[in-house]
Amino acid sequence: MNWQLHRFESLSTKMLYDLLQLRSEVFVVEQDCVYQDIDGLDQKAFHLVGYDEDTLVGYARFFEPKIYFEEASIGRVIIKETHRDKKLGHDLMKQCLCFVEANLGKQAIRISAQVHLTAYYQKYGFVSQGETYLEDGIPHIQMLRE
Repeated sequence: MNWQLHRFESLSTKMLYDLLQLRSEVFVVEQDCVYQDIDGLDQKAFHLVGYDEDTLVGYARFFEPKIYFEEASIGRVIIKETHRDKKLGHDLMKQCLCFVEANLGKQAIRISAQVHLTAYYQKYGFVSQGETYLEDGIPHIQMLRE
């Protein structure tokens, strides 16, 4: 796996196409959820892309505090369906946490997690907060990592 971190301005056209295609493949088609993925926040995000040779198979974006939440935040965490049996989700989250700390310093991180993934995020120190809510028709809960 080749993990790379980019600001929006440094994404190549191919990388931007790849990440938007992967996000659509997973969040719109696979999860059968019609929503506006292109939300105007990509320009403010750090983008973590993970390539297996020439194929984008892992992606997440993260934000400085006060852009998405008061705390730093991570979102759009994805592993391509064809690669989920390789435990790349754990590698992705470890990479993401390392890049957050390297670029933003050690600080609290808040996420809006799909409820069925809370155990996954708990392995990385995230703790559920508040009640569950529907986001784009999918049950979510906020989680915080101090």
